[in-house]
Amino acid sequence: MNLIKEDFIKAFSLYEEKALQYRRFKHAAILQLLERKEIRKQLAIEEIGKSVEDRSIFRLKYGQGSVKVLLWSQMHGDEPTATMALFDLFNFLNGEEDGFDTLRKEIAEKLTLYFIPMLNPDGAERYQRRTAMDVDMNRDARALATVEGALLKAQAMLLKPDFAFNLHNQNNYYNIPGSATPVTISLLVPAYDYARSVNRVRADAMRLIVGINKILQEFIPDAVAKYDDEHTPRGFGDNFQKWGARTILIESGAYAGDPEKLEVRKHNFIALLHAFQEIASGSYLVHDIADYNAIPFNDEKLHDVLIRNLSIEKNGKRMLVDVAIRQNEKTVASDYYVEGVIEDIGDLQDFYGYTDIDVEGLQFIPAKLYTDQVFSLAELTLPIVIELLKQGYGALQISDRPEGTQLHDFPIQILTDASFHYAGSLFFEGQADFFIGSEDGIRFALINGYLLDLTINLTEQNFKNKLYQPN
Repeated sequence: MNLIKEDFIKAFSLYEEKALQYRRFKHAAILQLLERKEIRKQLAIEEIGKSVEDRSIFRLKYGQGSVKVLLWSQMHGDEPTATMALFDLFNFLNGEEDGFDTLRKEIAEKLTLYFIPMLNPDGAERYQRRTAMDVDMNRDARALATVEGALLKAQAMLLKPDFAFNLHNQNNYYNIPGSATPVTISLLVPAYDYARSVNRVRADAMRLIVGINKILQEFIPDAVAKYDDEHTPRGFGDNFQKWGARTILIESGAYAGDPEKLEVRKHNFIALLHAFQEIASGSYLVHDIADYNAIPFNDEKLHDVLIRNLSIEKNGKRMLVDVAIRQNEKTVASDYYVEGVIEDIGDLQDFYGYTDIDVEGLQFIPAKLYTDQVFSLAELTLPIVIELLKQGYGALQISDRPEGTQLHDFPIQILTDASFHYAGSLFFEGQADFFIGSEDGIRFALINGYLLDLTINLTEQNFKNKLYQPN
């Protein structure tokens, strides 16, 4: 059974795991899913080890075919997109009487699928890349110092997979070369030596990626790239290739307007399901590795906000500059806040922004701290904040800090103590708080890395800001 675009759309809509809609889920969330009886209809679940902090690591098995496929996700704790997609696939593999029974039968008869979701549960608990021992597991395939890395190597030696899928997330700032299009999915066949040699195993993996790319182009045209293929002797993907598995790296990137990666997760589901179909049928062998080589490599020229042709002045000297801003996530408890930072200032003609605006004719205006009144957090409203923004105030002080309150979602900086220094200016690697306008008034507010057009009606949105306190 060869699925077409409409089939993939139907399959995902039927089997998307609704319990995973927020990317910062923790180990307890997948435990609950693995305990449901529905997941065990066609999947065998086995605990294969524990993390440093004694969280269970599981392997799920589907099918009884001669071709073995091993997939692992979230070896970096803050890279959860593929884990969500794997649970969508588990639901699909347990489905029945939906028009996909023929495909499931073919997969089960020809393949044995092994899945290790959330290989780094301690990192996931903190939403951090590294393990609880602060080691990058994906740089541990040679030394095997980590408990979790040693576990993955043991599975590789035990199962001896014919195919291996190394599932990751990449940052949001990769773009298709020469365009503002973010890379939604990056693919790679890792190199097993510095010469980037291509043996039969690596060539087969390249052919499979060609097939994956072809289906993805139907959903995200011109938004697929290759990840950097420099050989990393301590990396797991490179070593799986060396150990004889046809290894495919899938990096979940970005899709505009998709902060929780739900669209990107869907494209993971499609890529993996299509890969199973091609492996089971052997159709990947017809593809030409020249088409793999034609996939462009990632470029990295995207920013969250790019302001072009902003007039700035210092010591009576005026110049036009472009300003690039990044919205960096900072974890706090089970949530996060955003810290907007000036990433670059100067000639950025070759760069792009998710929000990209030309302000020629307008100038930089420093943000001010409002001191006429000290508010309580409870009495603050969006209309009050917007009125202060229109007057050029980028920060205010509050008189109270309710117990346990660390975050807020107002488009203004909120200080919990007057002694906290508020710059409100423009400098490299500084806080992204300032205004843009002219002698006629303020047009734009740039608060904590978010660009707001003050000439239009602003509505409630999640600004993910924090209450600032003295250090």
